[in-house]
Amino acid sequence: MRTYTLAIAWNWEFDQDFIVGIEKECTIRGLSTYRIDSQNLHQVLSDLKAGAIAFQAFFDRATDADVGFLPLVHLLEKAAVYYYINPFHRVVLAVDKATMHLELITHGIYVPYTIILPPYNRTDGFEVDPSGFERVGHPFVIKPANTTGGGTGVVLNARTLNDVARSRQDHKDDKYLVQEMIYPKHLDGKRAWFRCYCVFNEIIPCWWDDTTHMYTELRPEEETRFGLEGLRTTMQTIQQICKLDFFSSEIALTDDGRFIVVDYVNEVCDMRLKSKYANGAPDSIVNRIERLIAEHVAQHTRRLGNAGMTA
Repeated sequence: MRTYTLAIAWNWEFDQDFIVGIEKECTIRGLSTYRIDSQNLHQVLSDLKAGAIAFQAFFDRATDADVGFLPLVHLLEKAAVYYYINPFHRVVLAVDKATMHLELITHGIYVPYTIILPPYNRTDGFEVDPSGFERVGHPFVIKPANTTGGGTGVVLNARTLNDVARSRQDHKDDKYLVQEMIYPKHLDGKRAWFRCYCVFNEIIPCWWDDTTHMYTELRPEEETRFGLEGLRTTMQTIQQICKLDFFSSEIALTDDGRFIVVDYVNEVCDMRLKSKYANGAPDSIVNRIERLIAEHVAQHTRRLGNAGMTA
């Protein structure tokens, strides 16, 4: 049997640099890696079932966009994979915006005022309390609860219930959220809108302009000067709820001083490099995340190895 330290499932061409970066950091630490993509997926499944190959850790960046990788995920859940980054059963709960909306409220996190509607295929009609709809305001945002990735299915600047009715038919098996539009305050000319990463409990906040989708590093002195410590405490609470190893959230600071979580849990973060793509994440942050992944895989596999030697 051939055993590799970390297997990475991926299917997005723009992940190439991120995967290479993780592999580089793993090599530095003496860890072996194995890529799984749509080209070798069936062979890997066959080898796993035959006991010809094994992995000590697994990182899934494919299943969210391709259900064809689900057999691999389910097989590895039962196999001797000792460390699963973002376990699938936790991801299923975390990506449901309707579920997370209620969980965040329960834990005292500010979220946009929201009306949650059932899937179209469950009931094509829907009723909205007039006072609730008035509170949502105009314009408003429409989001599917489970269809994720790059703003898929999200409608900005919606204005009527007809907009809601049309949107519900785009993803007929999904619940929908009708949310108030959030307007951030401005800090030294920047919109106080942030994308914050949580990577193995380390919080990495960035400026992220919701209108241009451009990232800028949030410097420690800015965090102190603008009183942005709430970004970290908010992310810590979200991590305690979703229990994922690596995810991001969008948080806006409003004029009344509230940190409002606008996009709850993104379990497959866009790791394109800013040096190559204008709206990519800062290279230093992507590199830092690559190191954190390799370090934690090394720690877990080393700990398991030591346990095996002393057993």
